[in-house]
Amino acid sequence: MSDVPNILGEMNDRSREVFRRVVEGYLEDGVPVGSRTLTRDFSEKVSAATIRNVMQDLEYLGLLDSPHVSAGRIPTQMGLRMFVDGLLEIGNPDETDREKIDATLGSNEQDVSGLLDRVGSALSGVTHGASLVLTPKHEAPIKHIEFVSLSPDRSLVVLVFADGHVENRLFTPPPGQTPSSMREAANFLNALIEGRTLSEVHSTIQREIATRRQEIDSLARDLVESGLAVWEGEGDQIERLIVRGRSNLLSEDGETEDLERIRRLFDDLERKRDIAEFLELAEEGDGVRIFIGSENKLFSLSGSSLVVSPYMNADRKIIGAVGVIGPTRLNYGRIVPIVNYTAQLVGKLISDRS
Repeated sequence: MSDVPNILGEMNDRSREVFRRVVEGYLEDGVPVGSRTLTRDFSEKVSAATIRNVMQDLEYLGLLDSPHVSAGRIPTQMGLRMFVDGLLEIGNPDETDREKIDATLGSNEQDVSGLLDRVGSALSGVTHGASLVLTPKHEAPIKHIEFVSLSPDRSLVVLVFADGHVENRLFTPPPGQTPSSMREAANFLNALIEGRTLSEVHSTIQREIATRRQEIDSLARDLVESGLAVWEGEGDQIERLIVRGRSNLLSEDGETEDLERIRRLFDDLERKRDIAEFLELAEEGDGVRIFIGSENKLFSLSGSSLVVSPYMNADRKIIGAVGVIGPTRLNYGRIVPIVNYTAQLVGKLISDRS
């Protein structure tokens, strides 16, 4: 993949135009593009044989593929990546698309969860794909933490926030916990949390554990670390991922194998796996990111593409993300500005509600 920019730079105008038209034709119609189709409106007068020779060269470079011996060409994953990175022209979202998103977000209600649920539905409807919305964590300062043992392998952590919000989260404690070790862990945490959010407590406790490791019982330390894993990981992910528009992918005509891959994708999403990684994908860079096929470690089995963008709060801190999943044959030029516009709008609305 590292040679892709060099390949594009070394291509002459004719090869670049053939490549671009093959990709654009495939993204629009979903069928292989043949040489005769390209000659009809090519920028220079060339024969179909000349076009075929160029297409063969592009196939040799790994940018195009021929699904059948007598068929035209389609872009490979590497070809799609090169097109997206080097040739894709992205403008502003269509006015009609903007109006549909704006209409969904026009409510003045303060319920952020309801707002983001509508965002997911609107994004799915506008893009005709499946939408993902990762909702923000509750980031108010914490007032009090309490651990409650429910059974030998099940415990409850009660989080009381300064704004009155209360959350109860189940987690599996390390083996050997006692009421005494749980009280010690709670006392340790409560001495640190005043005025701090969950994210701030996480980093503070990691430092405290490192410097005061000898001061707390080893079982209590295990409980603290286990509890933190729950708060920053599995425990707060249960309702954080909103998925809408599954039927947009499942209802499309396609091979049985492809539909089965998409079903596995949504089975994974419904089990809420890899949500932390989803946010990490968005946090690795500003703006919209595009993952094509196996580049996407979350959804590689589905043969799909993910277009995702983070959104930020008033402090310019990334707190969530919005994205669209579809086949690799996405209309990237249209989807990217829609996702980007939606992410910016969500960030503004959440900041205004804060």
